[in-house]
Amino acid sequence: MTAQPPDPDPANTPDLEPGGGVRPGSTPPDSAQTSGLSEHEPRTSWSFPPTGIATMVVIGVIVVVFVAIAVLLVLDIAGVLD
Repeated sequence: MTAQPPDPDPANTPDLEPGGGVRPGSTPPDSAQTSGLSEHEPRTSWSFPPTGIATMVVIGVIVVVFVAIAVLLVLDIAGVLD
C-alpha cells in the first residue's frame, strides 16, 4: 500500500473552486509540516579552539607586515627616506 500524499485531494477539498481558488472567507486545509530537526543538536563548546587562535595570530602578523611595507613604500615615494 502506498502512503497518502501530504496535500489534500483537490477533488475532496471543500470550498475549492475550479482553477484552484477558494471562496472569500474560506481557508484551504494545511499540508503536513515536515520541516525541523529530527534530533537535538549537540551543544557546542564556548571555548575558541587553539587552531583558531593560531590562525588569527598569523593573519594579524601578515596584516602588520603588509601595513609596515605599505607605509615604507609611501614614505619612500614621498622622499622622506632619502
